[in-house]
Amino acid sequence: MQIDEEFKRFKQIREELNLTQSAFAEELGISATTADIERGRTRIPGQVVKELLKKYHINPLWLFGDSKQKYLNAEKILMSPKVVTVDSTGNDNIVLVNAKAAAGYPNNIGDAQWFETLPAFSIPLPEYRNATFRGFQVDGDSMMPVLHSGEWIVGKALDDWEDLNPKQIYVVVTVDSILVKKIQKENESTFVNLISSNPEYSPIRIDRNEIKEIWIVNSKLTFDLEADNKQVSLLSLHTEMKELKEEMKKLVKDVVLK
Repeated sequence: MQIDEEFKRFKQIREELNLTQSAFAEELGISATTADIERGRTRIPGQVVKELLKKYHINPLWLFGDSKQKYLNAEKILMSPKVVTVDSTGNDNIVLVNAKAAAGYPNNIGDAQWFETLPAFSIPLPEYRNATFRGFQVDGDSMMPVLHSGEWIVGKALDDWEDLNPKQIYVVVTVDSILVKKIQKENESTFVNLISSNPEYSPIRIDRNEIKEIWIVNSKLTFDLEADNKQVSLLSLHTEMKELKEEMKKLVKDVVLK
């Protein structure tokens, strides 16, 4: 039996959200799973179409194959976390995602049981209240000298694109990775550029529809202050050497032309 376009697109939405059929059904307020809809055995209920528009800004016309525009009001697409864990008192935990766990994070973004296997803690300070926070371990040197590999950063959940600041550092969760970058929007485009602090790394250009969560980095934990100072000095020296080389090239070129 040939599956109609609406059922294929319905399944596509679930897979892009990395949700199981039962988890997706719960999100949409369906009593069972979404299996029968994805197989084309059950038509998509009007209430489900409404929830897809409300929660994920899915264009109903796109869903039924009558439009190429997948999202409506794309600037308002929410980036809030799919899973939040709480402690015994009902307060949000700060879940810690180390470098190893980060590899599996995108595939388990909607799996509450997976998040419960990760360590979690709370910080009794006013800066960590009235919001959802998550801890991530820095992996690599793309954000040096601000962040070093092995350090821990704490991010506050970002709800929508309106609050993006090009000077702020974010944890960006895409469909297949976790990146720590600055975010630069492109005018009249759904694409954004992810910018590193380390000039050795080129910007990464991606469609914002590939981004599943965004966390504003508001603090970090470091354990080697002496090494931190050394890293800053080394990066400064490296930058100065690079500039000197460029100047030498210009001088040589001028001499040849004369």
